[in-house]
Amino acid sequence: MTTQLAALLAVVVAGLAGALAPRVVAALPEPEHDESLEDEDPKPLYADLAARPGRAMLLGGASALAAALVVLAVGPDPWLVGLVPLVPVGVVLAWVDWHTRLLPSRIVLPATAYALAVALVLWPLTGSADDLVRGLVGLVVLRSLYWLMWRIHSAGMGFGDVRLAALVGLALGHVGVAELLVGGYAGFLIFGLPGLVLAVVKWDRTLLKTPFPFGPFMLIGALLGLLVGPWVLLRLVGA
Repeated sequence: MTTQLAALLAVVVAGLAGALAPRVVAALPEPEHDESLEDEDPKPLYADLAARPGRAMLLGGASALAAALVVLAVGPDPWLVGLVPLVPVGVVLAWVDWHTRLLPSRIVLPATAYALAVALVLWPLTGSADDLVRGLVGLVVLRSLYWLMWRIHSAGMGFGDVRLAALVGLALGHVGVAELLVGGYAGFLIFGLPGLVLAVVKWDRTLLKTPFPFGPFMLIGALLGLLVGPWVLLRLVGA
């Protein structure tokens, strides 16, 4: 019963935090003008994005649902103290990136610092450094991979994705190797397939070069890594 109450509390807290997210977005400073984006449609103002009707309910509901899935996937693990607060952060980042193709560092960096602090605190409390080491390795590996892709100017890849990759790598790596491998790869798979299908259906290869926000797909992939990572890796190794 205690575990169930803790899970319910986690879902409620994540939902309430998600509902407050539009206020956080409205307070974000607008980015400096980027001449490289002059040919694209102007980014909606953060304040206007946050003022759209029903956003609090949408983000709150999405955060509660995602938190429930995370709790279901991870179980009664101390790392939920780090993961659950990251759920509404991930939801709001996916929402902002989808509409603006930006991942505000004022949200990503504090979230990463929080996750790292929780990982460091849990290390002496659990008496094992394995989780912390896996998390740090995940942070370095996934961030390095995204940095390399950013350097070669992959479509849809920005430095915000590099920062977010560090957070995702830490969060997944702390849980397990399977979650990190599957969750890190799933984002690319989810990102690539819809665009490929759309290009084939419309018979327009230029759609493959159209930049799309990658953050939402990275975060969905991370959630899938938590949910089915061990199962997928076991099937692949068994095959």
